[in-house]
Amino acid sequence: MVDNLDRQYGNFKSLKFERPADKVLRIVLDRPQSLNSVTAEMHRDLVHVWAAVSDDPHTNAVIVTGAGKAFSAGGDFGLVEQNARTFEARAQVFHEARDLVYNIINCKKPTISAIRGPAVGAGLAVALLCDISIAAKSARIIDGHTRLGVAAGDHAAIVWPLLCGMAKAKYYLLLCETVRGEEAERIGLVSRCVEEGELDATALEVAIKLASGSVTAIQWTKYTLNSWLRMAGPIFDSSAALEMLGFSGPDVLEGLASLREKRAPDFSAPVSTRGSD
Repeated sequence: MVDNLDRQYGNFKSLKFERPADKVLRIVLDRPQSLNSVTAEMHRDLVHVWAAVSDDPHTNAVIVTGAGKAFSAGGDFGLVEQNARTFEARAQVFHEARDLVYNIINCKKPTISAIRGPAVGAGLAVALLCDISIAAKSARIIDGHTRLGVAAGDHAAIVWPLLCGMAKAKYYLLLCETVRGEEAERIGLVSRCVEEGELDATALEVAIKLASGSVTAIQWTKYTLNSWLRMAGPIFDSSAALEMLGFSGPDVLEGLASLREKRAPDFSAPVSTRGSD
């Protein structure tokens, strides 16, 4: 069978696919002009691509990274505003957000994220749910949700407490503070931290090792370990639902306006003045 990336992955227009080594697939979030912010199209692509990866006979290991200087700046402002404005958008994104998390967890192939620059929101969900996460020292990990005015629902409740413990998870998620690459490795939020210039080579080295190992032994070990995440499914489901509830409230409009205006949010302002155009 001929390995044809376009035929296998041509429907995922917001993502770029590369074959850096035999049996290794690299998925690139490909909107460098906007720091790979996640549009509605990219959100859908990130939901469905994992089933295609699982069924790809030419792939034993997957690297996920971002084009240019960032992994992902999180949700595109247009997507965030659409969620805040309509029930239909919130309902769709709720189901997509759940499927995104579970589809990554259930993907048969081992996944490696190569994180440089900002990694925020939905993009961060992909980075931290990968089986092995490798961050450059330049990485700036920010969940972003409470700063926007909604609950941390993309992925944080299902994985942060397992990775770095409840105390650190609460500190960084409630305060929405930045975790730099070296600190992320120190607290266990990511697997490794390397110099910026070593990031891609390190991720590829890990992927080649995984791709050349016993397929069944690696896949079944991954499946077993991810049972810890499946057990936390009800916790994640409620966090995603509460995030969507927050999109129906006034705080998200102020959070979005403050991000656009590059200022601190004022969640104490009267409701009637928030998010006004």
